[in-house]
Amino acid sequence: MHTLHHLVRPIATAMAAMFLTLAAGCSKPVDQGGAASATFPKAANASQAKAASKLGDLTEFRNIANDVVAMVDKGNLPAAKARIKDLEVAWDAAEAGLKPRAADDWHVLDKAIDHALASLRADAPTQADCKATMDTMLKTFDTLQGKN
Repeated sequence: MHTLHHLVRPIATAMAAMFLTLAAGCSKPVDQGGAASATFPKAANASQAKAASKLGDLTEFRNIANDVVAMVDKGNLPAAKARIKDLEVAWDAAEAGLKPRAADDWHVLDKAIDHALASLRADAPTQADCKATMDTMLKTFDTLQGKN
């Protein structure tokens, strides 16, 4: 029985350490070396960082959305369609770290992103439809970050 205690304690300690490491790894924000931060640079000025939502800092995603809006405003829907793919990839890559923080907020923003993707990927996208879904998506970002 005494030998069993010598084996159980180190195994339990190692498992606890592994669990804590995995749990901490799942909660890292995207800007701490996540795939999206390697692809999309951080805001150049720290004063640009806005109030974080329950999901954390959404600035990188909002910056991509702003790029898409500018392209839609210019009527360059093919470029906007290509750029919004970057938002989709970054958002999907960050899901495991973001969704557990505030699942309801994550779903609201995910749905807004999905609608914007659908409008730009439509068989015959229109500037008006794309502008409307992009505006809705930006308002969702702002609401989640406490700007509305």
